[in-house]
Amino acid sequence: MTPPNVVLIMADQHRADVMRCAGDGFVSTPNLDRLAEDGVRFSRVSCQGPLCMPARASFLTERYVRDHGVYTNWAEVAPGTPTYVQALQGAGYYTVALGKQHLTRDEELDVAHQDDLAPSLRARGFDEVQESGDKFSLTVPNRYSDYLRARGLWDAYLQHLTDRSYQGERETGRGATKKVPMWDATPTPLPLADYIDSWHGRLASDWISAYDRADPFYAFVGFPGPHDPWDAPAEAVAEYASSGTPALPRSTRRPDPDGTGNYGKLLAAFGRLSDTDTMTDDGIVGMRRAYAANVSVIDHEVGRILDALDDRGVLDDTWVIYTSDHGEMAGDHGHMSKCVLYDGAVRVPLLVRPPRGAGARSGSVVDDLVEHVDVPATIRAATGAGAVPDSEGRSLLGYVSSDAAPPEARALAISENWGFASFETHAYKLVVDEDALVPAQLFDRVNDPNEDENLITDAAAAPVVGEMMDEIVKPFLATPPVRNHKSFFTS
Repeated sequence: MTPPNVVLIMADQHRADVMRCAGDGFVSTPNLDRLAEDGVRFSRVSCQGPLCMPARASFLTERYVRDHGVYTNWAEVAPGTPTYVQALQGAGYYTVALGKQHLTRDEELDVAHQDDLAPSLRARGFDEVQESGDKFSLTVPNRYSDYLRARGLWDAYLQHLTDRSYQGERETGRGATKKVPMWDATPTPLPLADYIDSWHGRLASDWISAYDRADPFYAFVGFPGPHDPWDAPAEAVAEYASSGTPALPRSTRRPDPDGTGNYGKLLAAFGRLSDTDTMTDDGIVGMRRAYAANVSVIDHEVGRILDALDDRGVLDDTWVIYTSDHGEMAGDHGHMSKCVLYDGAVRVPLLVRPPRGAGARSGSVVDDLVEHVDVPATIRAATGAGAVPDSEGRSLLGYVSSDAAPPEARALAISENWGFASFETHAYKLVVDEDALVPAQLFDRVNDPNEDENLITDAAAAPVVGEMMDEIVKPFLATPPVRNHKSFFTS
């Protein structure tokens, strides 16, 4: 039997609940909903780090941030580290990286073009590399900027992004400000057809249409959106102008700094970056409308990818998986962006559609705890690929296919960023300063799903904190986290 193809679609900063199939009645996501109907939606998936490079490094290596050391966007996975993509190569797959990958510190390197970084991705396991940058790739030319230059659109795009870029240290919150409010939703000057996510969808569908090898393929398709700036094209936003109003966050209660220690510095920094003091409900609604429009653009391109598979006659023989590297706060707790360890930033969508005839549990929803490292582990299991040394991933096949044995549910989900970590069980989430080994936040996941009440200073919760520290946190951190430099958020 011919091995199945795999298409993994990863958006950037798509929070888990902004899909119609996840209960959002405002956004239009017919193609993502189709994946959910034909496959399985996982509702409690935690990325391993709510920031691009930590999350993507964990996905690549199937290891925790503690172990690979990419705990900010200033580091990358050490050369020679085993990856799931290499395992797929070993199983006979032709592997291709299409679009945003963000596994390299491209803005810090002296290269003439993004393509000059392709050898590093080939060393990670990709046979073919057609990489692009993100929305803020203004200094290193890439395939998308080449396209805009050829169409005479680059100068307008560059000015649009320059007007919205960070001043100070970008994405750290330390002295960083935006030239416009974080919720600014000024549409791109580009037509919809030339928008960055539209272009990436065509890149992927064109590659699928042209693929002519006999080998099964693994395609990693990276979309740069719906990452800020919230600049969906005017025609995409206009579709939502008369379709009601996006829901406001379930809670905009600001974090209480009492008892949060060093983690409070990160909360405060990203509160300032999010313009917390001046952000209004109208600002949040405008941002969420543009965000939904960007998600709908990506959804349209997912449909284009599905059509390309169908036109080639291989859709029924292909696993299609949709996820994101991390979420987006979108006004939750007065924050926008990511990096903090609330659900809005940590939770990611996960839709898994197996090939036809794979015993799919179509239309089901899994509410068990899942970690992002489980996704590449599932891909390896579905393709018969070999093991990844020191993998923390667990296959999800038993959730997706009735042909596989039921999996053992995770009791714990871990996410790490900037030297802090969240440890989530079915009942509680504990946030800890990893370096000081000090708890900072405790939330009752059953009675406080919005994470409003930090119980860390509540004497009644002390036994829970103590038990989680002794039985979960200290054993996990008995292996010291890799640190290639010190975070200024810790003492």
